[in-house]
This record gives sequence, C-alpha cells and structure tokens, in this order.
Amino acid sequence: MTTEQHTHVPTRALRIVLVDDHAIVRHGLRSILERESDLEVVGEASTAAEAAAVVERTRPSIVLLDLKLSTAADTEGLDLCARLTQRHPDLAVLVLTTFLDDSLVVEAIRHGARGYVVKDVDTTELLRSIRAVARHESAFDSHAAAAMVRSMRVQPERPRFTERELRVLQLLARGLSNREIGGELYISETTVKFHVRNIMRKTDASSRAEVVYEATKLGVI
Repeated sequence: MTTEQHTHVPTRALRIVLVDDHAIVRHGLRSILERESDLEVVGEASTAAEAAAVVERTRPSIVLLDLKLSTAADTEGLDLCARLTQRHPDLAVLVLTTFLDDSLVVEAIRHGARGYVVKDVDTTELLRSIRAVARHESAFDSHAAAAMVRSMRVQPERPRFTERELRVLQLLARGLSNREIGGELYISETTVKFHVRNIMRKTDASSRAEVVYEATKLGVI
C-alpha cells in the first residue's frame, strides 16, 4: 500500500521515501522524521514495484531502504537499490535494515547505496546518516563501519593445485601441447585435458596463455 504526504515544510527540506515491508516500521520512521523541520516524508512503499513507482512520481532526495522486502528473498533490496540509483543518479539510498553481514554491507555499496545502518541505531545517528548521504557523503553506523573494515582485510582465497596440476602448469608454461604433456607425465591426452580444465576453472582463465599468466601472478610457476 502506497501513502503520500503533502504538508507544508521549508523549501529546503530533504524529500524522503520509506521502503520497508512492515507498515509499523514505516509509521515509526515517519513519526521520527516528521519532527525535523528539514525532512519531509513524501512517500512510502512496501515492495520493489511500489518503490520504483513512488520514486518515479515523487522524485525524492533520499530513499530509506530495507534489504528484505518479502519472505521470498532476504536481499531483494539490493537489486532495487541498483535499479533506483541507475535510473536516478542523484538519488541517495540509505540502507536501513536488520541484517548485518560483512558481505551485505559491501554489496549494498556496490549496488549504489551511500550508507548502511542497522535498525537498532539511535535516532540521533539515523538523522546524522540521512543528512550525510544527502550531502553526497557516506554514512555507516559503528557496526556497518566495522564490517567494511573487516571486508577490506579479507584477501581472495588462493586456489589450491594438486601436485599433478602443478606439473601440468609447468609444462603448459613451456608451451607443450596436451599430447606432449601426456607423454612427459605418462598419462593419456584425455587426462591432460581434464587437468587443464580444472586449472582453468581454478584460475578463472579462458585460455592456456591466461592460465600461465595467472599462475605466474600467483607464484606457482
């Protein structure tokens, strides 16, 4: 159900749309935000389709977005965030959700969000975050900020190769064909192809040359 408000507020008020599948949450947020003279709630939505329509109609400055908008998917809001920010480049999306997962914080930013706060944030911090994203700044509560720092420390997992795969890699680097590699290792050409496919999958490579390049970067040959 979509609702809108048209009360008189100062001309410089930040126009906000609330997107959450729980009406009681939206009503609570509205009551908090409407106490502020520089904030105006111009619309509400409970689904991704409603949100897209309300944003298109009201052209807000900010969307407060929950990541979970239905029982079907926990992160439906991520796709919505991407769609909204691509269609409305000046729109500031602030994720306000119960989920606090390191990867979700990073994914939200990658999908166009300017900030991420959890729903147990206090009112002062929420208002500060809203005004920050309106100024084109990033806004994270202490929990989300810590998650961002942790995610930056995570290194990509290094692929693991068997001894046979490492030997095949060495021979690939020498430019040997599958038949020649099979001859060197006393295995069939079909088995060589099997190992090469595994190596390409592990290095995310699409050619033999790229396999050698990636393996060199990894320091395994």
